[in-house]
Amino acid sequence: MFNRLEVRVLPPGSRWAAQLQLWIDGEDVVAEAVGEGGRGPYAEEALPTNGRGRLWATGERRRVVLGEPACTGGCCGFLSVFVQRQGCIVEWSDWQLPGSEARPRTFRFDADQYDVEVARASSDWASTQ
Repeated sequence: MFNRLEVRVLPPGSRWAAQLQLWIDGEDVVAEAVGEGGRGPYAEEALPTNGRGRLWATGERRRVVLGEPACTGGCCGFLSVFVQRQGCIVEWSDWQLPGSEARPRTFRFDADQYDVEVARASSDWASTQ
């Protein structure tokens, strides 16, 4: 069974540029990990536009920063995960949480649905530019 990813683009605020909320199976994974006042990844960095954003999954396993606490990632650490496409599956694994060691939880997404969701969020963000 696959997990379900939902990407929400938040408008820019007084402190940060447009950023993302990342929901897996109905749970805001960034807010849970970084706490009140933290932030998700910047839309400009995470979403594919003219190239490939960080959320775009390829066959190369690479660490992607998904957020940081209000005190900044330089202070308490970043929320990050390895993202990799493996055939018809996109896998998020080997989580690192601010202030703690890696968490072994793994999420697996249907690659086609993942691509559609990331493309939809990219389109939403691009239409506000």
